Amino acid sequence: MPIYEKGKSEESLMPAERKPRNQNLTVPNALSVLRIIIVPFFAWFFLKENLVAAVGLLALSGLSDMFDGMIARRFNQITELGKMLDPFADKLTQGVVALCLAIKFPAICPVLLIFIVKELAMLCCAIILLKKKKRPCAAMWYGKVATVMFYLSVSVIVIMDGFFQVKTLVFDVVSNILLLLTAVMMLYSAFKYFQIFREILHSDDEKYELDLPDEIRAKTVREKTRRNK
Repeated sequence: MPIYEKGKSEESLMPAERKPRNQNLTVPNALSVLRIIIVPFFAWFFLKENLVAAVGLLALSGLSDMFDGMIARRFNQITELGKMLDPFADKLTQGVVALCLAIKFPAICPVLLIFIVKELAMLCCAIILLKKKKRPCAAMWYGKVATVMFYLSVSVIVIMDGFFQVKTLVFDVVSNILLLLTAVMMLYSAFKYFQIFREILHSDDEKYELDLPDEIRAKTVREKTRRNK
């Protein structure tokens, strides 16, 4: 039982109320931030031709990308910040990796161009929705598949070139097939996301409405109520 000093008013005798926890301090959001931090280190190691460290960091980034969504859904740690951090980390990682590969392997430039156009279009769509106070679409399975295919293609190309020194013909055939499949999946993902963008933009459904200040206040109140029960 707490002990209070004499002469204090009844109001001052109340224990200090615990501040509600910041809803954005979650493991999935920390993993997204980790992926963003990894990006410059990957680029430095790759361009210095330290492929073991580069592939290791890329694998770590890919695993964190896989687990952040699983943890968010399993432990109900989905936040509006997370819905923006996760795709941003994906786009930043993919862009830097593609740029590094384009410097070393000019053949991937067409895939890099597709990637840049797709990501710029999605960024513009998200900005339009936010300006209209609508909720941008969260990452979907086809977006995740495209990301996994991207990581897989990059890893195979780097391993073939840096570790096994495969013949030029084999390297060209395998890398071109992987990059073609990745490009097709990226285009399919972009098409599906654009369909969702149009649906949200023209919908009057309240589930698509978003006011970030009100959202944060509501979550704070819910957390405070839960703690007081």
